[in-house]
Amino acid sequence: MGTLLRSSHTCFRSHCYSTLTAATTTSIASAKKNPNHYLNQNHFLEPVRDQCKSRSFRNVDHALDLFDKMLHTRPLPSIYDFNHVLAGIARMKHYPVVISLVKRIESFGISPNVCTLTILINCFCHLNCLDFGFSVFATILKLGYPPNSIPLNTLVKGLCLQGNIAGAVKLVEDMEKKGYQPDAFTCGTILNALCKIGKTDMAIGLLRKLEGDFELDLTAYNTIIDSLCKDRLVTEALNFLTEMMSKGIQPDLITYNSLIQGLCNCGRWREANTLLNEMAQRKIVPGVWTFNILVDAFCKEGMLIEAKIVFDKMIQRGIEPDVVSYNSLIDGYCLQNKLKDAIDALNMMVERGCSPNVVSYSTLINGFCKNKRIGEAMNLFNEMSNKGVTPNVVTYNTLIGGFCRVERHKAALELFHKMQACGQLPNPQTYAVLLDGLCKNGQVVEAIKVFLEMEDKTLGNNIVIYSILIDGLCNVGNLTVARELFYSLSAKGLQPNVQTYTIMLKGLCKEGLLEEASEIFEKMDGSGCSPDDRAYNTIIQGLLQHNRTSKAMKYLEIMDDKGFSANATTASMLVDLLSANPADKALQELLIKTLPHLRVAASLLNYYLTKKPAMAKPILLYTSLCFLVLFINGCLAYRQWQQQQEFNQCQLDSLDALEPNNSIEAEAGVIESWDPNDEQFQCDGVAVVRNAIEPNGLLLPQYTNAWSM
Repeated sequence: MGTLLRSSHTCFRSHCYSTLTAATTTSIASAKKNPNHYLNQNHFLEPVRDQCKSRSFRNVDHALDLFDKMLHTRPLPSIYDFNHVLAGIARMKHYPVVISLVKRIESFGISPNVCTLTILINCFCHLNCLDFGFSVFATILKLGYPPNSIPLNTLVKGLCLQGNIAGAVKLVEDMEKKGYQPDAFTCGTILNALCKIGKTDMAIGLLRKLEGDFELDLTAYNTIIDSLCKDRLVTEALNFLTEMMSKGIQPDLITYNSLIQGLCNCGRWREANTLLNEMAQRKIVPGVWTFNILVDAFCKEGMLIEAKIVFDKMIQRGIEPDVVSYNSLIDGYCLQNKLKDAIDALNMMVERGCSPNVVSYSTLINGFCKNKRIGEAMNLFNEMSNKGVTPNVVTYNTLIGGFCRVERHKAALELFHKMQACGQLPNPQTYAVLLDGLCKNGQVVEAIKVFLEMEDKTLGNNIVIYSILIDGLCNVGNLTVARELFYSLSAKGLQPNVQTYTIMLKGLCKEGLLEEASEIFEKMDGSGCSPDDRAYNTIIQGLLQHNRTSKAMKYLEIMDDKGFSANATTASMLVDLLSANPADKALQELLIKTLPHLRVAASLLNYYLTKKPAMAKPILLYTSLCFLVLFINGCLAYRQWQQQQEFNQCQLDSLDALEPNNSIEAEAGVIESWDPNDEQFQCDGVAVVRNAIEPNGLLLPQYTNAWSM
């Protein structure tokens, strides 16, 4: 690493040196002919100093031009003036340039001072060349400069950037012995590094240790408070605030922003509002970022009325919303499928002089695509292009997915090729979206072509993409190729995940290859990928479909022991099995054990089948079975709720706005359902279904005794 960087610096330095040397030689020759050629030093250097202090360099070329003119000034400016320019270039992150220019100064007989050497250390640290940084620090020590915390802080920061916190602490301890006293900045640097790597507890411990030796400033406390909030330890953060204020350190806008963000993330809206009012009492003016935190949090929780109130309050206080504010509002409306309101927000944004960016348009396009309004999504796509907003890969991925959702796979492929023609390279997510859409539309041949193209571009090292293709092949009955692809994964350096295994299990069971399916299932644990509830339900359903009842019951019992539940399909198959074998005591006992709330329903069905055979006519039997299926659903929901109450598992800090997981198109609308295994639904033991009815449509009444909302 060091050799390569030195070589790179040498090449760059050679280029700079040749340019500067040629210019200098010409200038000096000209000066000999015309002594008045030299610029008046003070007249020239004053604006240079002002530009350095105000950080108003236009770009690095502008800074280099001034540096070149300084070298032509006679007498030569002092090292202090050169340091101003070097620091300015370093702030623009052109670290190799600074290293080259320091050497150039030395060639003119100007000796670097401790400030110059500190700038050099900073550059080497940012270039990940800490060895060179320490070498320069050794030079400072050898030259006998008095102890100064600035070079030390620079090296500490460099070590922290590398994640070497222990090395940073040891350096501070060693330098203390040599007379270098660490200051609040030194401590703050280490605290910040610890918090960034998630070691908040260690940061607090270090702060406690330092409090006795240093007068820590607000920055140190803000660092800890922000880290605690990000760890969702908001109560501890509030306690830290109280402690800080008791020591006479008053919070600022940064403190309140961190706390408000933390409270919003935990759904503690009232306390967030209290802090907002407290800010006003302390005459700390909330910034646009403060309001953005609240607007975004309310929108993500589906609390659009509250979000709009905060948004309007921001405008009333004379704070102009920025693009982030509008984007949060647009996203909130799209999450609730309020697309007209989202468009109104976009229009208001333009009217108030705030230009929409690629996020604004991509969010809206996503909202229309999810609602299968692809025409309006394309209108927005064209509008953004006309207004000079360049679509990014997210925009294209969203539209490709939208075309696939409405079964327009050819349009999806055309857009896929168009994005590449426009210079936008697809990423793995692009391929995943396109392959998934093609497979779900039965276009597996096209999917394989895209897949092979992706492999040629070395983008294929992604298990999700392979899982999509394997699923598509299984669904069209091409199990042979699906198996080949599945068994080739290890050779490609890929580890199947639980979804990949479940897809393969489903494909094998569908074709009746139960032994192979069972073998793969048994190997899952050994490969470090434990089966989840879907994997268990898949293998059990496959076994039941092919009358392998004994093995299915074995897996059912294991599944129950692991805390997983039978899904609706498995439960329905078990009901069919019980109705076909009403006298099977072992089966009854197993079902009652695994689903204890089935006892009443099973007894009722058994009574009609054995004691009242005359009533077991087809229609009555069908009615009884339907009742039993409904009862199972209710029992399952109640069982999950009861278990969570017993074990106090319902500990949600906040509620999230969720998108439906399944969508079924009916004759007069769409039936959407959410995953009942989501912790928010399990907390209340409910299942959620939404019926979107088209004009003149009709929703037929239905009955279920399952918990619902």
